[in-house]
Amino acid sequence: MTEQTGAIETGVVLEKRRSAGLWGDAFRRLLRNRLAIVGGVLVIFLAFVAVFGPLLTPYEYFHQDLEMVVANNNRPLTPMQRIEGFDRVHVLGTDELGRDLLSRLMDGARISMMVALVVQTVVLVIGIPVGAAAAWFGGRVDNILMRITDVVWAYPDLLFIILLGVAFKETFFGQALDGLLLVFVAIGLTSWVTMARLVRGQLLSLKETEFVEAAKAIGVSDRKIVTRHLLPNATGPIIVAVTLGIPAAILAEATLAFIGIGVQAPRASWGSLVADGNAFVRSFPHLVIFPAVAIAVALISFTFLGDGLRDALDPKLKGKQ
Repeated sequence: MTEQTGAIETGVVLEKRRSAGLWGDAFRRLLRNRLAIVGGVLVIFLAFVAVFGPLLTPYEYFHQDLEMVVANNNRPLTPMQRIEGFDRVHVLGTDELGRDLLSRLMDGARISMMVALVVQTVVLVIGIPVGAAAAWFGGRVDNILMRITDVVWAYPDLLFIILLGVAFKETFFGQALDGLLLVFVAIGLTSWVTMARLVRGQLLSLKETEFVEAAKAIGVSDRKIVTRHLLPNATGPIIVAVTLGIPAAILAEATLAFIGIGVQAPRASWGSLVADGNAFVRSFPHLVIFPAVAIAVALISFTFLGDGLRDALDPKLKGKQ
């Protein structure tokens, strides 16, 4: 009995070392991917701006500098424009209501990062259990869960989000958290299907492996097999899917804000900033250019990072990099 226990402990140690080696190799491959590093740095910068940016600007996102706008003949201020008689300046200018554009962009970054985190949390909470249950139990359970997934998959995502937003926009649910709660739920309910399919496919490929058969033989429960053996081995693809799902969530939120669904004024979403500045795009293009660039940077950074993680966590590429 002592020899068997020692063998099990040795196997656990070797498995931990092997896992650490795999993650270490993946991290080194990630560091060699320049675009992934650029994306990671931009993601860190966006996270910093979202957390600390509003604390570093002299204006609140809702503050209106009406005096300067009136002095400018009731027109938005352009970047670094100086008005005679005023000793203050707005770095990126203001909108037509005198609100500082830089402060509003930083508030938009906070909203985008919140959407990225909360929506992907909803995706994980729904997608992983559905995919794991379908793969492990199979049969009728798999058939029912996958048919539900197919129905959600087949319905146009944006149309469902718009319908949900319009139906609940004037309710307490639609106005909670300045409209963000509705955005979280709407985008999350249409995004979990990809995660469910991914988890199901990964677990089906691992379900018949030797270590699962060994765990069954010694009486390990189904829950522990799935949570302690199968899901940890599918961590890499799940991380990649989450990272690549963030740009889609940010773009969906910006699209909703552009058409007037989701975040409510005076909160500033990048999409709503583009929509507000669209009326002045010919005379004051900075009102559209700056938020559009912010959206593009966020999408590109997460895409670069996700592609780098996919390449780094793919064992088939180990000998190519």
